[in-house]
Amino acid sequence: MSTPFRLDEMDLAILSALQDDLPLVSRPWKTIADRLGITEPDMLIRLQKMAEVKIIRGISPVLESRPLGLHAATLVALRVPVERLEEVAAIVSSYPEVSHNFERDHTWSLWFTIAAQDRENLRGILNDILERTRIPARDALDLPTINRIKIDVRFSFISEKQQEITDGHH
Repeated sequence: MSTPFRLDEMDLAILSALQDDLPLVSRPWKTIADRLGITEPDMLIRLQKMAEVKIIRGISPVLESRPLGLHAATLVALRVPVERLEEVAAIVSSYPEVSHNFERDHTWSLWFTIAAQDRENLRGILNDILERTRIPARDALDLPTINRIKIDVRFSFISEKQQEITDGHH
């Protein structure tokens, strides 16, 4: 019988550091490890363990869409029969304009966002998705972005003293 995985103070410091900065250098894990006072191999082992137990699902950038020329966005919910969920999700995920594709335990079972140059292109992408998935328009909620409000969420994993070490202020 295996022992359940428990996060220690260093794991929490790593999670805290990953929320704020991923250095754009050839060895970002080494840079963060050095800042935290551990070795790069230890850092990589800890990241792998946290990924295996699904504490970390992925590490990716958060991009601002407007400077990239994407001025229209919408949140879409689809009513998808449970037996077609994986098939429809795969089609939806194949579009580079789609992000945040996720399942909900609800009548509206598949939710995703689309970003496009303008509302007309966005509508074309959504119509193409509906056509390819054979989901009728009545089974789609299109909730366009009206006003973008960005909230910067940070989880507090460590004490203020440990945060000073994480931030590199020994």
